[in-house]
Amino acid sequence: MRVNKKYSCLPAEEKGIHIINIRAIEDIGYDQHESTLLNSLSKNPDADCKYGLYFRDGKRKVDYILVYHYKKSSAGKTLARRAQHNDSSVRSTKQDQPLPGKGVQLEMGESEPHMDYHEDDKRFRREEYEGNLVEAGLELERDEDTKIHGIGFVKIHAPWNVLCREAEFLKLKMPTKKMYQINQTHGLLKKINSVIQKITEPIQPKVAEHKPQMVKRLSYPFSREKQHLFDLSDKDSFFDSKTRSTIVYEILKRTTCTKAKYSMGITSLLANGVYSAAYPLHDGDYEGENVEPNDRKLLCEEWASYGVFYKYQPIDLVRKYFGEKIGLYFAWLGVYTQMLIPASIVGIIVFLYGCATVDENIPSMEMCDQRNNITMCPLCDKTCSYWKMSSACATARASHLFDNPATVFFSVFMALWAATFMEHWKRKQMRLNYRWDLTGFEEEEDHPRAEYEAKVLEKSLRKEHKHKETDKEKLTWKDRFPAYLTNFVSIIFMVGLTFAIVFGVIIYRISTAAALAISSTPSGRSSVRVTVTATAVIINLVVIIILDEVYGCIARWLTQIEVPKTDKNFEERLIFKAFLLKFVNAYTPIFYVAFFKGRFVGRPGDYVYIFHSFRMEECAPGGCLMELCIQLSIIMLGKQLIQNNLFEIGIPKMKKFIRYLKLKRRRSLDHEEHMKKKQRYEVDYNLEPFAGLTPEYMEMIIQFGFVTLFVASFPLAPLFALLNNIIEIRLDAKKFVTELRRPVAVRAKDIGIWYNILRGIGKLAVIINAFVISFTSDFIPRLVYLYMYSENGTMHGFVNHTLSSFNVSDFQAGTAPNDPLDLGYEVQICRYKDYREPPWSENKYDISKDFWAVLAARLAFVIVFQNLVMFMSEFVDWIIPDIPKDISQQIHKEKVLMVEVFMREEQGKLQMLETWKDKGKKKGENCNNHSPRLSRSHSGSLSSCHSYPLDV
Repeated sequence: MRVNKKYSCLPAEEKGIHIINIRAIEDIGYDQHESTLLNSLSKNPDADCKYGLYFRDGKRKVDYILVYHYKKSSAGKTLARRAQHNDSSVRSTKQDQPLPGKGVQLEMGESEPHMDYHEDDKRFRREEYEGNLVEAGLELERDEDTKIHGIGFVKIHAPWNVLCREAEFLKLKMPTKKMYQINQTHGLLKKINSVIQKITEPIQPKVAEHKPQMVKRLSYPFSREKQHLFDLSDKDSFFDSKTRSTIVYEILKRTTCTKAKYSMGITSLLANGVYSAAYPLHDGDYEGENVEPNDRKLLCEEWASYGVFYKYQPIDLVRKYFGEKIGLYFAWLGVYTQMLIPASIVGIIVFLYGCATVDENIPSMEMCDQRNNITMCPLCDKTCSYWKMSSACATARASHLFDNPATVFFSVFMALWAATFMEHWKRKQMRLNYRWDLTGFEEEEDHPRAEYEAKVLEKSLRKEHKHKETDKEKLTWKDRFPAYLTNFVSIIFMVGLTFAIVFGVIIYRISTAAALAISSTPSGRSSVRVTVTATAVIINLVVIIILDEVYGCIARWLTQIEVPKTDKNFEERLIFKAFLLKFVNAYTPIFYVAFFKGRFVGRPGDYVYIFHSFRMEECAPGGCLMELCIQLSIIMLGKQLIQNNLFEIGIPKMKKFIRYLKLKRRRSLDHEEHMKKKQRYEVDYNLEPFAGLTPEYMEMIIQFGFVTLFVASFPLAPLFALLNNIIEIRLDAKKFVTELRRPVAVRAKDIGIWYNILRGIGKLAVIINAFVISFTSDFIPRLVYLYMYSENGTMHGFVNHTLSSFNVSDFQAGTAPNDPLDLGYEVQICRYKDYREPPWSENKYDISKDFWAVLAARLAFVIVFQNLVMFMSEFVDWIIPDIPKDISQQIHKEKVLMVEVFMREEQGKLQMLETWKDKGKKKGENCNNHSPRLSRSHSGSLSSCHSYPLDV
């Protein structure tokens, strides 16, 4: 319990004041102006401990915080103050008490009514667990006199001997005294690097860790026997706050309590509500006047600010503060964003090429030429009438912006870009592993999760009840079979639900198009296709965003019922399920437009119907690529904007505002509490807990799919992804620095399963883009027409070649237009987009030879494109080494230097041993010269004379 602010640091003997009398005056309700005067005279104890960053003595740093709920009656305040006084007097005589504040609980327990069984059980478990922590070497201090009523805090400090012991157990690599020169480039490369450094100097963060280093300390796994190798001149800073909290967390996970007949670690205690939270502290405040410089404040200024969006990230400082796992995420995000710059530039060039050549595109010019007078067949039965192809002029011109020969080049470029990005990241990852001393690091098996331990306990209790001998139990596939079955059925159901929603949107499009076609206004009829497409895409977007959140929660629940053993297994299974569901949810509408829309329509007089009433929708005369572009752009941009602004900015701000209102109400109820400044651990308790990196990675992986999978239809996708990521980096940084509790630092040498997912998307992108170019766009039909059917080697006549003829007298009964004279003349022959025999042919309306020629060309293009691009990607993968040459040289140099250090140490030991032997021989000779009789008669004494120096 924290020492009362009013009477803590002013000894009674010095001021001549009897504290008991003062407390008696306070107890009878005397006005508190006297105590305010005392407070002004006394020293502030909270300032000594830097407002919660240190223990009350102001020397021992708080490395970790445990939070718990306790019941406290309002009538016990005075008794608590008295108990606090007694407790503080006890501490003054016994400074090494392990857990200050227990005296308070005892006295309160005597005066208050007996708590319920569950509260007593939790308190007993806490006492045992904290006692075990003290036995493990940790130092604890309790604080229940906080501004948050009913919340108690246990501050944990790891002394030097415990830090050394655990660092040796964890094999933490620490810098030694030995320093060596980092290999520098020479000649032309050195000049180029110096020029690049001068150019990029304005966009470098003003952080010491970010400056290029010329020398590096040799690192070695910490060992208590070899402490002389390490620079221990400043023991307080040898282990930084991130390392200290990691060490304490390892002890917390390893320490158990066995009050309830079974072992419970910190994860089980948190899951059962014995403790409500456990977290390391932030280094201090990040804003305000007179704030001491700290890493958090520096990160806020140089990283978590929108004003520095143009600067590089201080990745080394991020790793120093948050640990390697979070540092690798932001490093990966930075590399991905940098690699989007060339992709965006090329995408803009491709788009500008389409804009520049739109007036020279012969097919779109033919479609817009009203002199051709091409009459098209109705788009729906009865209500729709015949229409002129020239009315789709705008759609045809817009399609050329994305459906042109440059699109094929851009698809090949993006496939190679994806391979280059993966290789570049692997090299960057190796550089970071070298800089962060992670070379040779291997992840050890994690501690079992609380849920797993509880399930094992339940299984062992069942066997004990049946009087069976139980060995060390574990969960088998038989125990998990119901969960596996539930997972399989649930995933199949949710995938089917996604397909059903897409099918519902298709029904909406068909019915809305038919309803709008009845419109009496010509403008309404002309904008049917645009209206239907836009509204359907918006519906898809809303459904995708809602299902995204629902599927995330369901994936977590499905993973929890599987009861994975470790946190790593839990994370990998959760990632797989969430990615599968979110991938299907985000891309199913796009896949439909790209590969299924317009493929199963049928032909006039023999259309395909859904439920015998809804006719399948067709693509526009210019193809489905333009609609695919609209679908992709709206879903991509809408998903990013809404999720970033609403879920990542709006919801945390709303939660923060609600907490502020609650705090304001509490302050109005208790003026005395309002006057106190919050401790660091109280401020951090009000922050949001860290929920892992899975949502952050998932968002970027889905975006990576938008950038690569359908890039042939939307060359501007990399540009919009780049603009989003520039904001996303600073948004995530601000969230980590200002709105989240400090996460426990986790060591990691790579980004884990996400790398394999990225590689899989890159491979899939090659196949999908091949099919988009060959089947969705008109690129292949144009090539076939140009080289097989064109009379003059140009594209003149291409539109007429892709249209088939239909005799209106062959309409099925009840499907012909209600107003056949809508165009002002009687129509005998209408046209539709397909390769079929004309009505005057012997095999009328059968598939023509042109269709098979185009299909063969499309399949050939898919095979050639896929294999060629795959080969080029593998070639890029092979030609770029995973480990940079200079890094491999530095790693080899470190090994050689480490061997030299140990060889010198061994040589020094041997020389010292030889010196002792020489001294022993000389001393033995002196013994022989001075006492020969003694040496002859007492040979044992002589031998002891020889052996004494050697023993020493």
